[in-house]
Amino acid sequence: MNLDIRPFTPEDYPAVTAIVNAAYAEYPRSVEELRFQDEHRDPKCKFQRWVAQGEGQVLACGEYNQTASMYHPRKFWLDVAVQPDRRRQGIGARLYDHVMAALQPFDPLAVRAGVREDMTHSLQFLKRRAFQEDMRSWESRLDVAAFDFAPYAGAEERARAQGIEIKSFAELAADPDRNRKVYELTMEVERDVPSPDPHTDVSYEFFVERRLNDPNLLPDAFFVALHDDKYVGTSALWASQGNDDLYTGLTGIRRDYRRKGIALALKLRGIAYARAHGRSLIKTWNESRNRPMLSINEALGYVKQPAWIFFVKVLKEES
Repeated sequence: MNLDIRPFTPEDYPAVTAIVNAAYAEYPRSVEELRFQDEHRDPKCKFQRWVAQGEGQVLACGEYNQTASMYHPRKFWLDVAVQPDRRRQGIGARLYDHVMAALQPFDPLAVRAGVREDMTHSLQFLKRRAFQEDMRSWESRLDVAAFDFAPYAGAEERARAQGIEIKSFAELAADPDRNRKVYELTMEVERDVPSPDPHTDVSYEFFVERRLNDPNLLPDAFFVALHDDKYVGTSALWASQGNDDLYTGLTGIRRDYRRKGIALALKLRGIAYARAHGRSLIKTWNESRNRPMLSINEALGYVKQPAWIFFVKVLKEES
C-alpha cells in the first residue's frame, strides 16, 4: 500500500476523532473536545500530530506531546492509533517510527505510553519496542442507580461537626478569590498524587484557561470543602460530550485535614449529583499504590476494570 504520512491539519479532526474513538471505544470524545485540548496546551509543552493516509482516507494518527503537570523538556508521551480494520498491516509501525524520528532533534531522554491491560495487541507493540512497565492505574466504575446511601447517613454532618462545609464551585461564585484558592488547593494536593514522573505546578493563568474554562467542567458538581474561608479539599465530576458518563477528576484533601471523613463526604456529594441528574455511571482512576483513595472507592462499591499500564522507553540516562 502507498502510505503517505503527513502533518495533521484542522480538516483531519473528524477522521482522527473517529479513529481515536474506535481505538478507545469506552471513552468517546467529540471533535470539539479534541480541538479544545489542542488549542489550550501549555505553551512550554511540545506537541505534534501526524496522520497516515492511504487509499484516499486517513487510516491512522500518531503524536508526541508533553504533560504540563509532569513537565520535563526532554521527556515525552507518544500515542499511535490505527483504524481497527487496518491493524496488523504495518501502518502503526511506520507511524511510530516517523514520530520517534521527529523527536530526535529534542535529544529525548524517555518516551512514555499508556495502554489498558486487555489491549493485548497494543501491549505487544510496546514490548517489542523495548518499553518497560513502570506504573499501573486502576479504573473503577460506580453504578449510580444501584448505590445505597443508607450506610453513609450522617457523613456530611460529621464533617460539619468538625467545622467543614461543602460547597460547589457555582456556590462559591461570590468569593472574589475563588479561582485562586481552587488553584492553590489543586496544586497542593496534586503534588501528593502518584504519577509516572514528578509533579510540576502549572501557572495560575494556564489553570484557569485549561481547567476552569473547560466546557466539560460542571460548576454544580465541582465540590470544595471549606474550613472557615480556607479551601481544604476537593472532588470534581466532569462531563463528556461523547456520552452521558461522568468522570471523577481530582479528589484530594490538604495533608493536615486528612482522615477526617472529608473525602468520603465529597464523594457522596458527587454521587448524589449524578443520581439527581439521571447519570448512570461514574468512572474514576487511582494509581495502584494509592491505597487510601482505593479503599474509599472500594467501600463505596466502585468496581475495578482492567488496569491502565504506563510504559516508559528510556533512551538516555538522565544526568
